[in-house]
Amino acid sequence: MKHKPGSVRSGKGARIDRDGAEALAVSALGFLAAEPERLDRFMALTGLAPDTLRLAAGEPGFLVAVLDHVVSDESLLLTFSANAGRPPEEALMARDLLAGPNAMGLREG
Repeated sequence: MKHKPGSVRSGKGARIDRDGAEALAVSALGFLAAEPERLDRFMALTGLAPDTLRLAAGEPGFLVAVLDHVVSDESLLLTFSANAGRPPEEALMARDLLAGPNAMGLREG
């Protein structure tokens, strides 16, 4: 089966496109925001404050940062995945897709 441009596929055949990756990242942000402890940790590690969080959310790399945070902590990743009803590797694929090929050490073209 041919690979669809703008999407990534796991070794298990799961596929996610950019829209799906963005939706998953927004879901991950909601997951973090649902628990003050989780959101506080995210803000502490990213250097964001409550008043700068909204501004940062409009920046291109923000959704990548959200997914980076979730996938960097296995326990958090597994809890998010179970909560979202999605396999953990989908968050990894979404992060890679949103970060782009240069973030993965690949050259475009």
